[in-house]
Amino acid sequence: MTAKLDLFAAAPSLMKSWMSMSHAVESSLEPSLIELVKIRSSQINGCATCINVHTAEAREKGETEQRIYLLSAWREAPCYSDRERAALGWTEALTRLSEGHTHESAYEALKAQFTEEEQVNLTLLIVAINGWNRFNIAFNIPAGNYKSSIKQSAA
Repeated sequence: MTAKLDLFAAAPSLMKSWMSMSHAVESSLEPSLIELVKIRSSQINGCATCINVHTAEAREKGETEQRIYLLSAWREAPCYSDRERAALGWTEALTRLSEGHTHESAYEALKAQFTEEEQVNLTLLIVAINGWNRFNIAFNIPAGNYKSSIKQSAA
């Protein structure tokens, strides 16, 4: 698979702003939650590039294989906290807007676990990952080229 274009070469200023916004919304949420949300949205959207990147980043941040593997069946898996469940429900509701899913019950769960500011930040995170999914799919950005930004120590 070959990318149709280089997003950052085609529109450097806007892509830099998009990247900055994507990183800014992460600062107020816990890293494990961020990666779970990114993976789940990417699973729903079928974005192999983002699934590849965010499962690797989740592992680097200490996420377990079990929780990564069970993410697509999070409702049936007992390994997620109430806060994570609320975030995953909100992620699914917003990612599947076009399918006509109601989001009222997801919002009630969200309100019980997140402050108003966190609700906005989580929603922006979901908007951002959905946007990245669409960029990667639209422009055929290949999966498998992820390089960790975390320095690996020599054994």
